[in-house]
Amino acid sequence: ALLTMKATIITTFFGVFLVCTYAAKEATKKMKKSKLYVPQIDCDVKAGKIINPEFIAKCPPGCQDVKYRVYGTDIYASFSSVCSAAIHSGIIDNTGGKILVQKVAGHSGYRGSFSNGVRSLSLPRWRESFLVSEGKPRKGVTYPSTLEYSSSKSTAVKSGNDRVNVPAGDAVRKEYQTSLVLTPATQMATTTPTPTTTTTDPSTTMPKPTTTPAITRTTTVAAAAKTRPGLHRVRDIAFRGTSTSASNRNILRPSTGIQRQEPVATFRRAAGSPAHLATETDSWKPGLSLFDTGFSSKEELNPKPLESISQGNPNCKVDLSFLMDGSWSIGKRRFQLQKQFLSNVAQALGIGSAGPLMGIVQYGDDPSTEFNLKTYANAKDLRNAIEKIPQKGGLSNVGKALSFVNKNFFSDANGNRGGAPNVVVVMVDGWPTDRVEEASRLARESGINIFFVTIEAAAESEKQSIIEPNFVDKAVCRTNGFYSINVPSWFGLHKVVQPLVKRVCDTDRLVCSKTCLNSADIGFVIDGSSSVGTSNFRTVLQFVANISKEFEISDTDTRIGAVQYTYEQRLEFSFDKYSTKQDVLSAIKRISYWSGGTSTGAAISYTLEQLFSKSKPNKRKIMILITDGRSYDDVRVPAMAAHRNGVIAYSIGVAWAAQDELEAIATDPDTEHSFFVDEFDNLYRFVNQLIQNICTEFNSQPRN
Repeated sequence: ALLTMKATIITTFFGVFLVCTYAAKEATKKMKKSKLYVPQIDCDVKAGKIINPEFIAKCPPGCQDVKYRVYGTDIYASFSSVCSAAIHSGIIDNTGGKILVQKVAGHSGYRGSFSNGVRSLSLPRWRESFLVSEGKPRKGVTYPSTLEYSSSKSTAVKSGNDRVNVPAGDAVRKEYQTSLVLTPATQMATTTPTPTTTTTDPSTTMPKPTTTPAITRTTTVAAAAKTRPGLHRVRDIAFRGTSTSASNRNILRPSTGIQRQEPVATFRRAAGSPAHLATETDSWKPGLSLFDTGFSSKEELNPKPLESISQGNPNCKVDLSFLMDGSWSIGKRRFQLQKQFLSNVAQALGIGSAGPLMGIVQYGDDPSTEFNLKTYANAKDLRNAIEKIPQKGGLSNVGKALSFVNKNFFSDANGNRGGAPNVVVVMVDGWPTDRVEEASRLARESGINIFFVTIEAAAESEKQSIIEPNFVDKAVCRTNGFYSINVPSWFGLHKVVQPLVKRVCDTDRLVCSKTCLNSADIGFVIDGSSSVGTSNFRTVLQFVANISKEFEISDTDTRIGAVQYTYEQRLEFSFDKYSTKQDVLSAIKRISYWSGGTSTGAAISYTLEQLFSKSKPNKRKIMILITDGRSYDDVRVPAMAAHRNGVIAYSIGVAWAAQDELEAIATDPDTEHSFFVDEFDNLYRFVNQLIQNICTEFNSQPRN
């Protein structure tokens, strides 16, 4: 009986244990089954409109459509459709699906391509980028179940019986810029928030990121001394005379057999000088930071605190990078002359926080940053730093150096100010040992002004050995001599300090820094006739605001003006009235509806006389006309006059607008400059198309 009782107790206990274990497993299963709610987004939603720095979302079917614009490849501008970018990258197909989106820093240029049935477009420098990956949550990251949108969409305001759409941007919010760092363990991006200030709706708040802080990558540099290659060995001779020419240097150029004599006393390379051994990559690869190309960056290894800050010369606000020739062909004496020249330029520029800022990249076989734009904010510290720069040695790979600067140097992290022109001055002893044309073109399209200072050009007997003849003319954006200076002798280099400073400070002539987003005077011509109506007129103003906010607006960048017309015309504001984006958007919001007839031809003539006659010579003149009906007067003659005066005209017709008049107003080809929409509420669909056409036309212009 006792044994039976024990068996019963054991059986009962074991049964209870099994029940509890089963219940626990079921509870665990239920917890595992409880999935994160994934918010759905529409095909036309752009990454820049979503505030969250990292999120998972579900795309609907049917986003593989040309109307959903994508800019870039692998790394996309935030101006792109999120879902269409996901299709382009191969994460989902046209049936839709879940995706993971991570915001990263802005890029200096976005390359278009055709992939998975989606044609992405090229775009110059943009303020923010994003990456798309498979929609699986990352460990340790909490994802929002509801996405937060910036209030760039119209805000509905009741005004009597009319629903008024007004542009957002009356308040200031904090937005997180994110930098991408990938760890080998996860091969996934980690966002590191840095607060910056932009404008948006006051009710918008920025969620705190829940990701683990990224670990900063430390660049390592091989410091072992290298034996100088015999190819660039400088014969030890005594310095004679006070001048040199291309024919009396004894330097062996690659594969030439030509000796160029070095007029310098005997020297040796210091033991232990750094050898920067890396290769440049043209595309982002997993495991590297976004702008990492393997090159060493000395400011990461030896950060130099600012001892003092100078305001600098306010009449020369440029962000300037010198590409310093550190190749063996230059020799020790000429390398010192080059450093003295750079020191003199720094003094003459008037370095300071409100004026020019200057950084230096030295190139040989590979380029490396000596210091960036924000390292020194006064001429004294900058000159001391220049004096301490050691020579790298190696070949004269100028093309590789230009690619490096284009992809790495002009970033926010390196002190790029955005509103200041980006200028690169390339110092070249003789000629480059690689090709520069393609690298220069890509840099120019990113908005970088390129100047060349060439010293002691090749002699006639040496020209056959040059890889790329006339490399300077192929590299600069204008072949009128403004962007290139040739100096016959290194000992005459000091004479071009002032001419060079004058050129780089002449911001009105720095046309290479112009992109499609910062180089135009844009005049909006708005139909205020009775047929439009108050509510639709506010929708038109929202359309105007949505276009305007995508441009870089200042008195030296893109400027905005507006004219409203009926039978009569009214200048709402001129190009020089407002110099900030916020002021322009506020002015658009304040435009009051006029009501009356429709004299479109007279309005074009008025706009040409009152607005575009005051346009700056270096600005592209763009007219965007919006109308909802046939004009009471002729539009052809005024439109032809505008075209003859260099005005690029876009016409947008709504409802009862006449197609023949829209085509007459538009610049040829009509298909790229004329648009029609059946109702006002669909105007927003043309914002992306219009800006893309403006940029495409800009990029197709000849550079020389």
